[in-house]
Amino acid sequence: MLTTLTGENDFALQAALRQHMADFVQQHTEMAVEQIDGAEAGLPQIAEALASPPFLTERKLVVLHRPSSNKQFVEQFESSLTEMPDTTDVLIVEPKLDKRLSYYKWLKKATEFTVFAPLDGSALARWAVDYVAGQDGKLSVANATYLMQRVGTNQQLLAHELDKLVLHGADITRDTIDLLTEAAPQSSIFELLDAAFAGRRQKVLDLYAEQQAQKVEPQQLIAMLAWQLHILALIVTAESRSATEVAAQAKVSPYTVNKSWAAGRGLTRARLQQRLRDLADIDARSKRENLDLHAALQHYLLALSA
Repeated sequence: MLTTLTGENDFALQAALRQHMADFVQQHTEMAVEQIDGAEAGLPQIAEALASPPFLTERKLVVLHRPSSNKQFVEQFESSLTEMPDTTDVLIVEPKLDKRLSYYKWLKKATEFTVFAPLDGSALARWAVDYVAGQDGKLSVANATYLMQRVGTNQQLLAHELDKLVLHGADITRDTIDLLTEAAPQSSIFELLDAAFAGRRQKVLDLYAEQQAQKVEPQQLIAMLAWQLHILALIVTAESRSATEVAAQAKVSPYTVNKSWAAGRGLTRARLQQRLRDLADIDARSKRENLDLHAALQHYLLALSA
């Protein structure tokens, strides 16, 4: 049996890998599993693992981690994966695959092929709710969304934060999220721009002070502001396209576009273009003169809220 696990959702992929191996071990013992790192093993080692019969078990499982890292294996993969004893199962773990290669096309056609795509938006929030419920905890969709806005959408990081929150108390509230988690810089930048465009000047100053307290460098703030303005530009120029269509065409996270949709739809092209020029000017001046970047960025954000 040939199985392929692929995709950028490392959390889900690794969970599936652990489950697959645990099921095999339960039936055939740990001696039946052999793991090979394609980045370190040579083709002879891979070939030997695939060709050798099980030892003291009825079947064996060979787990190939990123075998595409081995150029020789990619050149001979088909013969390597078809000329094996019937008693050998192979599990191929390839987080990133080039769809243009014959290797990818063959794996998709000849193996049990599963793609683990990153969860986003409502799907990720529902996963968080179910994840907490599996630990006898309680988390609302609204609070799951708030947590995502605060710490980001990396599923592995979210799982870590949820584990910590459940240990503190079964009922996860917004207060406990604020108490036990730290806002990611990009999340705070969104809040900064949201507050600025809404004219909440004191909120802008408070959020900027938080960035300084976290020792976020002003150059990093410029980069994150530029990225957020890029998202807003996509929204401003969306015309009749939906948030989902904009995200798909621009190849960015639908969650990111949805989060900025309201702010972007309230902007004019002229205003956005001016703010982009202003930020570019601050960046350029910082490279040629002794500029107080923190002061310049605070002034920039307050100007946005005018």
